[in-house]
Order: sequence, then structure tokens, then C-alpha cells
Amino acid sequence: MRIAIVTGASSGLGREFVRQLEHFYRELDEIWVIARREERLVELKKEMKTYVRVFAGDMEQSLVYKQVKNRLENQNPDVRMLVNAAGFGKIGTVSDVAQEDKNLQLRMIDLNCRGLTEMTCVCLPWMSRGSRIVNLASAAAFCPQSGFAVYAATKSYVLSFSRGLGAELKDKGIWVTAVCPGPVDTEFFQVSGSAGSLMKESVMAEPYDVVRQALLDVREKKELSVYGAAMKGAEAAAKLLPHSLVMKAMEKWGR
Repeated sequence: MRIAIVTGASSGLGREFVRQLEHFYRELDEIWVIARREERLVELKKEMKTYVRVFAGDMEQSLVYKQVKNRLENQNPDVRMLVNAAGFGKIGTVSDVAQEDKNLQLRMIDLNCRGLTEMTCVCLPWMSRGSRIVNLASAAAFCPQSGFAVYAATKSYVLSFSRGLGAELKDKGIWVTAVCPGPVDTEFFQVSGSAGSLMKESVMAEPYDVVRQALLDVREKKELSVYGAAMKGAEAAAKLLPHSLVMKAMEKWGR
């Protein structure tokens, strides 16, 4: 049985990956979807032609990982693709966010870094030559960000982890792609607290376009998928210029 597994599948890019996957991998028998909001996963299941198996659970807790691992052990599928899309961010200085909720930034690290790593480790034994791992990073991974410090750091981890893991798995024929979009028109900015930002709206992308480009890049075995000229420019700037200059430019643009 050939399957794909998608975390963070109840909204945003995770949900869009599920929708496009059955066209990208026409031979899939099932798509396993993981998120906290079960009702949204059930609604998504009704849209799909491919059978969708729902795992409703909080990825900040251990139970959902055990449930997925148990199902893998029982059914012994061939995991053709893992999409790690679960994550969240919060705009604000480290001290301000800590005053609002002292645990929020630790939860961000836990989900964005530990959760992604743990789900990858759970699924790897069931992946084989030709399998793909897609990790949702962010253009924020390219450079530290004032006012978004913890989130940017977590996405820098995702990018570095993806590249290192990809090098480890290359000889096994398993390919890893880090997806690094800029602002995408999803619920993310309602949660992060930056909805309505003119800076973000000027480069806002649609989920369909970002995921379509990501899947094309996955097919080409690229280690990095960056959608849009603005974000490709940001990646180049972060490589060529001192991060201090890039951060100052971003602050001026934000104002």
C-alpha cells in the first residue's frame, strides 16, 4: 500500500498539499492527515477521491506519534511522501511575547522543531527509494528577524535539518525538500498577529501556487523550493550580504 502523510493538514499549506497530492502521486492508495481540528480533517476527507485516514491529535503531545507509528507497524505501508506542514509563529519581541504567554515561544520551538523531527523519525523506516520528505520552512529561515526571532530561528533549524537529512538519505534514494515561502494567504497571519501588514500584503502568495511550485521542485529532487521573485531575491541577499544589513533593510521595509 502506497501512502502519503501530511501534518498540519486542517488548514493553510498543509491542507493544500493534501488537495494537490492525489494529482502529483496518482498511484497513492491513502493519504494520512494529522492535525488537532478533527472536524476540518473530516471535511477535507469528503473532498478527496483518494481515501483519507484521519489522525486527530495535538502534535505537542506524544499520543498522535504513537498512533501513527502503531498504524504503520500494523499496515506496513510504503510511505511515498511525508509533508511536515504543522507549525505556527507569533509576531513580537521575545520579551513581549513572553509577557503575553510565557510558554508560547517554547511551544513554538516544540512544534516547529521537535514535532517535525519526531514525525520524520517515526516515518523514515517505512520510506524507500524514491520517497520524498517535504519540510515547511520559511523565507524567515534565511536570516534572523527582529520581532520574529524565535519563529525565524525555528525555521532556520528546519532548513538546516532538511539539508543535513537530505545528504544522509541521498544514497538511499530518498529526497528531502525544504519549502521556504514568504507570506502566504492563510490563517497563519491571524495567529501570528501580523494580519493586515502592508509589507506582507505586497508579496502575499496564494497557497495553491506555493504548493504547486513546491511539488514541481520535489519532482526535480531540489533541496530548496522558493516561490516568487521577491523571496528568491531575499534568499540571494541573505547569502551575499551581512545579516545585519539585511535585517536593517527589512526593518525599514516594515516601517
